[in-house]
Amino acid sequence: MKLVDRIFGWILIAGSLLHGIGSYLGYRNEPMMLLWALCASLAALLVGVINLLRASRPSDRPVAWIALLGSLAWAIAAFVFGALIGNVFDVRALIHGIAALALAAFSVKTLLTPAEVVSSV
Repeated sequence: MKLVDRIFGWILIAGSLLHGIGSYLGYRNEPMMLLWALCASLAALLVGVINLLRASRPSDRPVAWIALLGSLAWAIAAFVFGALIGNVFDVRALIHGIAALALAAFSVKTLLTPAEVVSSV
């Protein structure tokens, strides 16, 4: 399961990088929109990286809480984006939303794992 956890982290990181490229290509002549689109790319990148950190530090509860809250926030943002564009099944929204929900579930798993079990693994 640790591998699946990390795969979802990398999916979110790849999605954030692709979002950044697409944002630049789509908004390079609109600096205000480009700024906010790149900020969203950075947010997704940070959520992905924090989850990779959490996956490699299974006894670090504060990191797990940050990963959980960030993942839930990003999942909400992804599904709201889908609703705003009129297609909640848009592949962009689904990839980000599903990856973020999976990472949130892994964060909950980390938080619910007893400390003594984590230290012996």
